[in-house]
Amino acid sequence: MILALAGGVGGAKLAEGLAAVLPPDELAIVVNTGDDFEHLGVHVSPDLDTVMYTLAGINNRANGWGRADETWNFIEAVGQLGGETWFRLGDRDLATNLLRTNALASGRPLADVTHELATRLRVRHRILPMSDDPVRTFVHTDRGRLAFQEYFVRLRCEPRVVTLEYAGAATARPPAALAAILASGRVEGVVLCPSNPWLSIAPILAVPAIGAWLASSGVPVVAVSPIIGGRAVKGPAAKIMAELGADVSCVGVADHYGALVGTWIVDTADEAEVGRIAALGPAVVVTDTLMTGPEVAARLAGRVVAALRD
Repeated sequence: MILALAGGVGGAKLAEGLAAVLPPDELAIVVNTGDDFEHLGVHVSPDLDTVMYTLAGINNRANGWGRADETWNFIEAVGQLGGETWFRLGDRDLATNLLRTNALASGRPLADVTHELATRLRVRHRILPMSDDPVRTFVHTDRGRLAFQEYFVRLRCEPRVVTLEYAGAATARPPAALAAILASGRVEGVVLCPSNPWLSIAPILAVPAIGAWLASSGVPVVAVSPIIGGRAVKGPAAKIMAELGADVSCVGVADHYGALVGTWIVDTADEAEVGRIAALGPAVVVTDTLMTGPEVAARLAGRVVAALRD
């Protein structure tokens, strides 16, 4: 079995590619929940839903988030009544969030609720939250400590980042299904998807049982760089790297992960950087990593799986 650690649009795209080349019993996708929050009384899990909608083939490919063919009657009515509309919940997406909220309120764990929702959407591959316990990402900025969605959506990533905090991670535990996978001895490799290293992957690794297992298991780890030609494909990764003093390049990402990653997959635009990454220790594979559609994502996933099994 291969474990893919994912969050955000880049993670969802590679997860879709991996699901196209691996059968359900050979892939599990572990998703960041540090972005989760309560809004207008509902529990929103943005990264879980982005991965779930993408694997179900109902995601909004233009936005990268939310559902296709969405309508916005609910949030427009909220605005008419003077409510907050900075985080836009579409009508179809609201149904997902309401069902999740009710299930969690009844005492069901997030992993079970996620599995049920994904199954109803005919997703065959297992999608697992990194923890059933709440973990919340806070961004410490030049404007103070901000909840992640305040920073990311409401303030559009404008404040300068000083450091990141993953509140609750130190006591969080992986869900039972994920703990069983980690203890099974069946994991042949781990993929770090091209997700934001600080906002998507770091919260997963901050869950002690996951981070410790990955550091000690000895399984090969292959990572796909989220930086291409010195720029992030989507999101604030490059901005955050610069503000934290990192080299805004695929080399900077490789240096950030250090010895955790055994093989890096970088884009052809960064072929000139191969030597610098190799000097840090890992092997390097150069290929097209810009996932412009499902077919391209599947080709990239094939290269990732081959690198894991080499």
